[in-house]
Amino acid sequence: MNILSTLLFTFALLTDTHISTSNPKPMEDLQRSIEDINQNPDIEFVVVTGDLSESGDLASLQDIKQALDQLRVPYYAASGNHETTWSESGVMDFTRVFGDSRFAFSHAGAYFIGFNSGPVIRMADGHVAPQDIAWLRHNLDSVSAAGESPIFVFTHYPLRNGDVDNWYEVTDVLRQHNVQCIMGGHYHRNLMFDCDGITDVLNRSNLRAKDSINGYSIITVSDSIRFYERTVGEQGTMGEITKKHWLSLPFGPKKYGPSDKSLRPDFSVNKQYKQVKRTWHRSLKGGIYSTPVTDGQSLYLGDDVGTFYSIDLKTGNTNWSFDTGMRIVGSPAVSDGVVVFGSANYNIYGLDAKTGQVIWTYTTQQAVMGAATIHQGVAYIGGGDGKMYAFDIKTGEVKWTFDELKNYVLTRPLVYNNKLYFGTWDTYFYALNLADGSLVWKWTNGKGNPKLSPASVWPVAADGKIFITAPDRYFTCLDAETGQVVWRTNKYKVRETVGLSEDGKTVYSKCMWDTVVAISTEWPKTQEIQNDTESSYEPITRWAVHADFGYEHNPAMPLEKDGTLWVSTKNGLLLGMDAKTGKVLWRHKIGNSILNTPLPLSDKECIFTSSEGTITRIKVK
Repeated sequence: MNILSTLLFTFALLTDTHISTSNPKPMEDLQRSIEDINQNPDIEFVVVTGDLSESGDLASLQDIKQALDQLRVPYYAASGNHETTWSESGVMDFTRVFGDSRFAFSHAGAYFIGFNSGPVIRMADGHVAPQDIAWLRHNLDSVSAAGESPIFVFTHYPLRNGDVDNWYEVTDVLRQHNVQCIMGGHYHRNLMFDCDGITDVLNRSNLRAKDSINGYSIITVSDSIRFYERTVGEQGTMGEITKKHWLSLPFGPKKYGPSDKSLRPDFSVNKQYKQVKRTWHRSLKGGIYSTPVTDGQSLYLGDDVGTFYSIDLKTGNTNWSFDTGMRIVGSPAVSDGVVVFGSANYNIYGLDAKTGQVIWTYTTQQAVMGAATIHQGVAYIGGGDGKMYAFDIKTGEVKWTFDELKNYVLTRPLVYNNKLYFGTWDTYFYALNLADGSLVWKWTNGKGNPKLSPASVWPVAADGKIFITAPDRYFTCLDAETGQVVWRTNKYKVRETVGLSEDGKTVYSKCMWDTVVAISTEWPKTQEIQNDTESSYEPITRWAVHADFGYEHNPAMPLEKDGTLWVSTKNGLLLGMDAKTGKVLWRHKIGNSILNTPLPLSDKECIFTSSEGTITRIKVK
């Protein structure tokens, strides 16, 4: 018998619950939905499609799990961008609490599969990691080999251009199978999109928003797929459970024709700038969110599945690899034959750079996502446990620990004038004594919102000043000794990027709307340095160039080498600019996803990595 003629089931879809320990209303809404679902005998299971929490913190996730466990039917949850963009656990707490960040199961002859589609750790477009695409392909191939089971796909973001940067890689997999539709949330309202020929249905948030009562979605599958919006507690005249029908989709075997290639990313820029060549290019197992470092012979970096690599700088071949078991986000540091980095498995490692053998390991109390800095035989790296650490790189001896941070560290700390400078997601930017880790000063932008912290930017220093940017869209210059504001401006819509010229006279930032700006560091100190966070003084702009890379919010630092400014973007585009004038010299597109902070080797050669799991060496002729 054809399974499509006998299917009949009903399930509920919850999305965008946004539970927070500081706001009780979202939990009240969730509890009401759970009680309502439990009173509906037609609902056979529940799917939860991301943004369960507001900030991806462990306490909120545990509260959500405790609430969902009250359901009398099975439930299946996948993560959303609010679990993945900000997370002191390196996005591992979601898996610890719910068992996985993705799911796959069969019910009544149908197959259901869900996975993460949000950015990892940093601001960017949605993205499906290469390891998740491989998992998706394997599962769907197995299902299709066993028969013609109808397939339902669940993501948080819709799989379309502008929402997920590599949507086409996912739909290329889905289009090979009997996929009925995609379902998710994110937009907090009922919508329907065409995603490469596949219907993608977004559903209302569980939150009450401006209404007096909240609601959720109910989906029935029989001769058609029917979507309903259920207002919690609402009953008909006879006391029956009521729901508002808003969409029906045909249900039956799906065969997808050729994809519309005109919707795919445009790589024609590479034909325009033929002087840019790839010396070598390779893919790793997982996505990459860190910048490699080099000792002149090898590159060192980690990936999203927890493997740390030594890669031959000349050939791109692997020298050795070391498995940590959990994602590596922070960029490493290498010096005197030792490479230091952290992992979401709570550990900080010192490895022999030639062999990959462990020299020392230090276990912290939380995931380690901070980038490492080595200065005079001491490594500095921040953890998710609210601490900044200093280690002897040869022995792993802890030289000092600063434990007054209120949130996790993501940045690469800066050593300057016998102090260590860095920001965290606790709204503060810190200056510590390099010798003993004692606090010299700390500064905040006064916004009070942790998501506006100067936490992702790698600070730079020159002429006795520290330069940072933050999601509050201000470029800030602080006195390195006192932490007082020298100048602070939102003239340019910067976000989380800053770089320093090799002569120390210019700082660069990539702005959110097509622009790269260069500002003088030689702003003369005034007799009245401001004590507040707003300054009446304006910095001196050397140049501001419209570089035509579109909307941009990827925290990748623009770096200069030998007169060339290397700029990477969220959509796979790398630019070479004249550092003195800002003139765009060339462009090269390697993919359509995050390019991390580049590693310039000269004015003509550079290494760059991507969230697509690629590492590439290019040369400009």
